[in-house]
Amino acid sequence: MSIHTQWFFMPPTNSLFQTTFQFTTPFEVYKGKVRDVYTFGKKMAIVSSDRISAFDVILPEAIPYKGEVLNRISWFFMQQTADIVPHWVTDIPHPNVSFGHTCRPIPIEMVIRGHLAGSAWRAYQKGQRVFNGYQLPDGLRENDPLPYPILTPATKAAQGDHDEDIDQAEILNRKLLTPAQWEQVADVTLKLFARGQAIAKQKGLILADTKYEFGWIENNLYLIDEIHTPDSSRYFDIEGFEERQNQGKPQPQRSKEMVRQWLLSQGFSGQAGQSPPPMEADWIQAVSQEYILLFEQLTGEKISQTNLSLQERLLAIETAIQQCLSKSNDLH
Repeated sequence: MSIHTQWFFMPPTNSLFQTTFQFTTPFEVYKGKVRDVYTFGKKMAIVSSDRISAFDVILPEAIPYKGEVLNRISWFFMQQTADIVPHWVTDIPHPNVSFGHTCRPIPIEMVIRGHLAGSAWRAYQKGQRVFNGYQLPDGLRENDPLPYPILTPATKAAQGDHDEDIDQAEILNRKLLTPAQWEQVADVTLKLFARGQAIAKQKGLILADTKYEFGWIENNLYLIDEIHTPDSSRYFDIEGFEERQNQGKPQPQRSKEMVRQWLLSQGFSGQAGQSPPPMEADWIQAVSQEYILLFEQLTGEKISQTNLSLQERLLAIETAIQQCLSKSNDLH
């Protein structure tokens, strides 16, 4: 039994599924699949909840500590990549909260793949060989490393809709980016991925693929949302990877992919008319532990342990955001 089983188990009733904060400062709120975004003019606060989504569907159960894991891994990697691109965060006032600059988002997810996995593998199985202009060879196996990282962008869909792949030509045709902006975003994406892979390797992990989101402050490019989290990325263990590939064995999943594969095994893939299967308490705890273990392995830090009730957690988060607002004198 993992030592984390007793240390970190949080009753699901204490998990953070949603927030409904009210502030005296004028604000707008947007509820994403996982994050609640409070915008205060030129500043914003993002609350990483314990919600989990798969196939663009929010599942009905929350994963204890998941929000903290996402928020703190993102902050860890933002600090490690600030020399490549500036990021939007100026403060982490609470384990579940990031506070910083409001950016004008680019409506594209910059997906980058170093291994053939997930939706790309499923498309490859069906015969697809060209991905955003990249020609992949025949004979690749699931999770095999690609000859070089490939960019497979996706549109940023509204909640309830599915993200869709979009190639470079269509991005330029729709004028979502100018050619010069595309070159800048693509270059930064490749550099961030290389840095993430190098850091992961030091920790005994393979960063197989990930996605980034960017935005503008005036004409300056900023990294927004999350970076290299188990929700936005796929990780494998280095130890035993090649042996398992050569033997045709599956790779242990160190990311949200474990939930996607479980859902697929239950017959759910997010198609219209489908309802996600319920997750039992033991499975919820197992997923929570995997998120925590990945966080500890990547960052060398420990998760915050709390016996606070849900209401106490909500009050602490709301207070932390209010304190950031009180210190900000450039909201408008």
